[in-house]
Amino acid sequence: MATENPLNLLDLDRGGMEALFASIGAKPFHGRNVFKWIHKHGVTDFGQMTDLSKKLRARLADMVEIRLPQIILEKPSSDGTTKWVMELEDGQRVETVYIPDGRRSTVCVSSQVGCALDCSFCSTARQGFNRNLSVGEIIGQVWHASRIKGVPTNVVLMGMGEPLANFEPVVSAMEIMQDDLAYMLSKYRVTISTSGIVPNLYRLKERSDVSLAVSLHAPDNELRDQLVPINRKYPLEELIPACRDFIRGDKRRKITWEYVMLDGINDSDAHAKALIRLLEGTPSKMNLIPFNPFPGSDYRASPPERIAAFRQRLLRAGIMTIVRKTRGDDIDAACGQLVGRVRDRSRRTVSVPLSSVQEACR
Repeated sequence: MATENPLNLLDLDRGGMEALFASIGAKPFHGRNVFKWIHKHGVTDFGQMTDLSKKLRARLADMVEIRLPQIILEKPSSDGTTKWVMELEDGQRVETVYIPDGRRSTVCVSSQVGCALDCSFCSTARQGFNRNLSVGEIIGQVWHASRIKGVPTNVVLMGMGEPLANFEPVVSAMEIMQDDLAYMLSKYRVTISTSGIVPNLYRLKERSDVSLAVSLHAPDNELRDQLVPINRKYPLEELIPACRDFIRGDKRRKITWEYVMLDGINDSDAHAKALIRLLEGTPSKMNLIPFNPFPGSDYRASPPERIAAFRQRLLRAGIMTIVRKTRGDDIDAACGQLVGRVRDRSRRTVSVPLSSVQEACR
């Protein structure tokens, strides 16, 4: 008889898979084999796992499952970007974005249903927050992308949610991304983005070897308090040292800073000068992101000439600075535009849908 609410094998990293097989009297290497079948070969049918005995395959089919998020909409962009809306077991929806760039390809992965941090310029934040994603729901996004587009060269946890607010599942999912029997991504090819949950930054250094991107968006506490409210709890004088500590000891590492350019808000020469002072002594790469408008927002994107001037000032100060090319904005897949469908538990209200993609899913 099949087990009620069977274990989802997508929730297990390689060590967890080996331990599971040992616990049922099988050899740990069978766990490694199943792990490889799922992630490297994309096989979810135990019957096709031909290096397992028929008896073991039958036992697995009775005990456990391989449950993936379901793609309910695929939306291609004119620039080659693809956005998938994925529905989870409880009916919640998250969004995942595939971005090709020559020989490189990046998958932008969600870590929560919605987001509780309420950054004022972000469409996802307007949806509120419902819950964290499981390991299987996070890695399942990479699994789907790899089957449809091929294994990506890069994965960024920059989709819906604050990854460091869902610490354990995110760390486990990143371990699977880097595993040689799975997606074989190097530590420089997996990037976790955070708005600045400082205690978990220190935990992350002890647990995971990946690249770090920080949603900065302002050079001082007064402005960042307005744009990124988590700053009120973990201000810049705590965040910047934690970031420096994260890359200490690796000369190849830089902190990637994300800075959304908001017209008349954070884009003046004075802001650039303050940003240079703030980052002095920190190995840095600055991503200037043109603001992606969404219904109900009061912000406007900085004019291109203002962004260019801002960039030149940072470059002259020795800070590697690029202007991120907006990708997928015609399908609401650009930075800050992912919304999925969220039953908001943080505000106890039903959020108004902001995404045309979400409307198409109903």
